[in-house]
Amino acid sequence: QGCAQKYVVKNYFYYYLFKFSAALGEEIFYITFLPFIYWNIDHSVSRRMIIIWSIVMYIGQVSKDILKWPRPLSPPVVKLEMRTDAEYGMPSTHAMAATAISFSFLIATVNQYKYPFELGLVAALVFSTLVCLSRLYTGMHTVLDVIGGALISAVLLVLLYPAWDMIDHLLLTSPFCPLLSIVVPLVLCYNYPKLDYYSPTRGDTTTILGAGAGATVGFWLNNQYAAPAYTSKSLRLGFPLITSKIAVVVLARFFVGIFVVLLTRQLMKSVVLGMLRYRYKFPIGDLEARRRLEVEVPYKFITYSSVGFSATVIVPLLHKLLGLM
Repeated sequence: QGCAQKYVVKNYFYYYLFKFSAALGEEIFYITFLPFIYWNIDHSVSRRMIIIWSIVMYIGQVSKDILKWPRPLSPPVVKLEMRTDAEYGMPSTHAMAATAISFSFLIATVNQYKYPFELGLVAALVFSTLVCLSRLYTGMHTVLDVIGGALISAVLLVLLYPAWDMIDHLLLTSPFCPLLSIVVPLVLCYNYPKLDYYSPTRGDTTTILGAGAGATVGFWLNNQYAAPAYTSKSLRLGFPLITSKIAVVVLARFFVGIFVVLLTRQLMKSVVLGMLRYRYKFPIGDLEARRRLEVEVPYKFITYSSVGFSATVIVPLLHKLLGLM
């Protein structure tokens, strides 16, 4: 275990297509795509997507560690990823996230912007299908894992859709929102299902819930003190006719925002891990200590809640100071 298998790539088109598609279900995509929607398209769309993403991913990760279905045997399957091999297989959270993100984006935008529903539906199907197929190609999931993940995500979307507006309104206006946004995810992280061996699922879940918590607090603060979500149009770019000036503004917002987000992540990782090392007296290279509950949960939760808060509060303020609003 932990050693990559030797393999020969016979079709580089499929290899790079599905390696890229697999990356669309990982942190690097969501840490760029979701903030991009918030900075450049529509706050309400971004809020709904982040809420759906957090709920779907939590349920998916917990389901894995409750069901404990193994991943495909290798051999005969060749696995192209090693980090997630320690996780269980059912359901595929890549399939769940891809389905939730693509179809929640479609549902949230189709009635607000003028584009053919058929085009949006095809785009959502292509995106989610590519991510699902990538999990089979990379050897990380069975067909049943992928189908199960997509179906669970679809059911959750159907169940949550009627409550979208109510949840969004409460998260923006309730005085209890900041407290609940922090306390509830923390309780869920500290009470995550226990396994007989270490798996990255708890850490990944903490990362997701932390980012969602920080973003939710940011949404609330913006609505209370910066620009009320139900009245302000100044923070929306929407889907206008793309011009060179708009393209430059969009790219500038994106690169400024990503720089701040990555800087926040790196800074908070160093600060929080340093404080935890001082508190629990473990050396910097002690990987086992970093996997302990009392270290992993606060380390990842504080780091990524800071990232979520920075993306929704600090970055828009910086955009405004730089004249990018």
